[in-house]
Amino acid sequence: MTRKPEKTNAARLLDKAKINYSLIPYEFDENDLAVQHVADSLGQNIERVFKTLVLQGDRTGYIVAVVPGNMEVDLKALAKVSGNKKVEMIAMKDLLAVTGYIRGGCSPIGMKKRFPTYVHSTAADFETIYISAGVRGLQFEISPFDLISFVDAAVVSCAICPNK
Repeated sequence: MTRKPEKTNAARLLDKAKINYSLIPYEFDENDLAVQHVADSLGQNIERVFKTLVLQGDRTGYIVAVVPGNMEVDLKALAKVSGNKKVEMIAMKDLLAVTGYIRGGCSPIGMKKRFPTYVHSTAADFETIYISAGVRGLQFEISPFDLISFVDAAVVSCAICPNK
């Protein structure tokens, strides 16, 4: 018998906003938190499984990028669209203190504070996308448009480039 996944704080925020989503559990591996593992566990294409990255800009402070699992952030382009001269990934040791989330369970929904958020434009190619529900082993399946609206994100294409 499959147990119903427990609601996360991020899920409760979506419930309060009356936003539709599904909670999708998957088996996570402490030693393999890569998006490819998540996509494989979900039986989904990696392009549809988005990762949440937290960066710091030299002018705006913390910013969030939500990108497909098969892509990386173009730091110069993201700096430009976010009003910074430069941005860099925050240190992993700072992730929990800044967001309230740990690596492999970082969601753009329900961070300790609301940060400027940038969602890659390919999210609009899908009826639903997968993003972390705020804990390892649990993903939201959600409309990209609902996500973008809820986190007040900018949709960008120039800020992110495919992995080489």
